[in-house]
Amino acid sequence: MKNQTLTLIIPAKNESESLPIVLNNLKKFNYKIIVSLHIDDHATINSIKNYDNIQILNQSAKGYGNALIEGINACDTKYFCIFNADGSFNENDLPKMLELNHHNEFVFTSRYSSGGKSDDDTIVTFIGNKLFSLLGKIFFSLNISDILYTYVMGQTESFKKLNITSNDFRFCVEFPIKMRKKNMKYFSISSQEKKRIAGIKKVSAFKDGVLILLEMIKLFFK
Repeated sequence: MKNQTLTLIIPAKNESESLPIVLNNLKKFNYKIIVSLHIDDHATINSIKNYDNIQILNQSAKGYGNALIEGINACDTKYFCIFNADGSFNENDLPKMLELNHHNEFVFTSRYSSGGKSDDDTIVTFIGNKLFSLLGKIFFSLNISDILYTYVMGQTESFKKLNITSNDFRFCVEFPIKMRKKNMKYFSISSQEKKRIAGIKKVSAFKDGVLILLEMIKLFFK
């Protein structure tokens, strides 16, 4: 029987090589799983068609943020956790995050706090994360050292109160900033990011970086 406390929300795009391995690694926890992807991604859908007890959610629009928003909105457990399909998130952090979530509305993870590290980061994403995390601290008093890292667990109902609207990677900053503006309780722990199993990063460093910066400016004045 599935654990009825936590649902893992797995956004997937062109992850036919990695997603089956990720799902196999998660079996030991027996959490509920929603895989959120676009109906056009036939290769990824076919790669998991023989997996039982997972819910496949077809996105109404494209984008990383859209996959997460619709996945979390479809969640019927008390807690949700964003868990990427590329194999880079460390599944062994899940029990600790769930324990901490009993006392916090959200639990964030960081590759840059003491004890954390990344085997998949690049110099561009490292600098971008450091910059946007600093802006989050200065302008929104966010005590998060890895703001663009979306390995996050939270209380489902608390997330739904945030009214997140970003269908793309602006989700990464809209979520914690709106959470902070509502004075929700959160905690951050270190995590070790693994090398992705296959495929390439979906982030376009310059384009998405500009969009994220504009989103932060908009949220500052809103």
